Amino acid sequence: MQFALFKIIFRKVMLPVAATLFFISCESNFNEVRKINVTELNPVGEAQDFDLKYTDSGKIKAVLVSPQMLDYSHLDFPYTEFPKGIKVTIYDENGNQSFVTSNYAISYSVSNLIDLRGQVTITTHEGKKLETEQLYYDQKNEWFFTQKNYKFTDKGNVINGEGIDFSKDFKHLDTQKINGVYSL
Repeated sequence: MQFALFKIIFRKVMLPVAATLFFISCESNFNEVRKINVTELNPVGEAQDFDLKYTDSGKIKAVLVSPQMLDYSHLDFPYTEFPKGIKVTIYDENGNQSFVTSNYAISYSVSNLIDLRGQVTITTHEGKKLETEQLYYDQKNEWFFTQKNYKFTDKGNVINGEGIDFSKDFKHLDTQKINGVYSL
């Protein structure tokens, strides 16, 4: 009977206490082991008050200004992030200026895709203006697109819609769910 009582006490009390002590003593080591396989997502470069001038054949083609740039070029899928937004001035071959602004931007170098977010605005030297909350730019094909709501203004005409894609010079537009009045 004493042996049976000992087995019951061991199973009900001693075994749970021993297991608890084992896990408590290993908790800090377990957390350290868990951290080994976690890759820290830190940039390899950071720039404050970033101002980049892009030139081609001695002519300025674009100027990008941002309060902060973070470089993640060391990752398998490298990117550059502008967490505090961007202001871009684009110059055409005649020196005319167009402007792109957003509250946040991220540029993926492998896919040549730029993701602009938060109060995205494009204003051309001709007075055309597009406003949306998110806009992608395909650098290779020089093409903008979004599935978000947008507002497009041209010569006093306003189009509101959901989903648009267009060439960088606004000469080719493919609008989707639109409403508004537009004179041709």
